[in-house]
Amino acid sequence: MNLRLLGALSAFLAVALGAFGAHALKTRLTPDLLAVFETGARYHLAHAIALFMVGEAEAREPGRGWLAAGVALGLGTVIFAGSLYALALTGVRMWGAVTPFGGLALLAGWALAAHAAWRAGR
Repeated sequence: MNLRLLGALSAFLAVALGAFGAHALKTRLTPDLLAVFETGARYHLAHAIALFMVGEAEAREPGRGWLAAGVALGLGTVIFAGSLYALALTGVRMWGAVTPFGGLALLAGWALAAHAAWRAGR
């Protein structure tokens, strides 16, 4: 799995969605839902960059747990940011109940990345 490619594509999508939210949705969403969309875009971009960096580490040190960290970060981004995008665009509050599961996956990704970094430093 090419985590660098996934990270770069995810960052591209985050920038595109962020611009879409800032321009096309500014007058179509309530301020509260626009803030939800912007939070999704902010976390999406931050974790796309993290995914790219984890991919860099995995390319240098395969088999050290970086792949697991990347998978968790990728899934977490899809679930966390995706549920916020869905909530903002549909107004269906149920999507807010999904968001914490994405947050847990992101936390797992960071914990796995920390473990992989610790193993690499030994």
